[in-house]
Amino acid sequence: MASLWRAVVGSAEAGAEDYDGVEFWGEPERGGWLMKQGEYIKTWRRRWFVLKQGKLFWFKESTVTRASRPRGVIPVADCLTVKGAEDVLNRQFAFELSTRSETMYFIADSEKEKEDWINSIGRSIVQQSRSVTDNEVLDYDSRKG
Repeated sequence: MASLWRAVVGSAEAGAEDYDGVEFWGEPERGGWLMKQGEYIKTWRRRWFVLKQGKLFWFKESTVTRASRPRGVIPVADCLTVKGAEDVLNRQFAFELSTRSETMYFIADSEKEKEDWINSIGRSIVQQSRSVTDNEVLDYDSRKG
């Protein structure tokens, strides 16, 4: 679990190799502001999130360049579910992202933003699970075309 959290929150030793060559600064699949709860101190902080090539990055600022350093990154392939969590947190526009070992919570600015993030992350989870484990499905899909 420690290695997953290092991957999730980023560590002092984190370098570009942790991002698997993902160019997070250009043309994300989705980008936007979300509130994220801290791992140790459970305060809510506003962060800029970028979803790209199976990784969910977050930053303090919305201006993301090649020189930007993510505050953390979540490998979407490690995620099992993404779903609404208003009832869990008792907060509007809340959603959760779960791995085998933990659940992280986020709050969007609107219902539409929440749904868009859930859909984008959900799509990415499916794509990642297919590319990692389901070669038969990919082969089948490519034959259908």
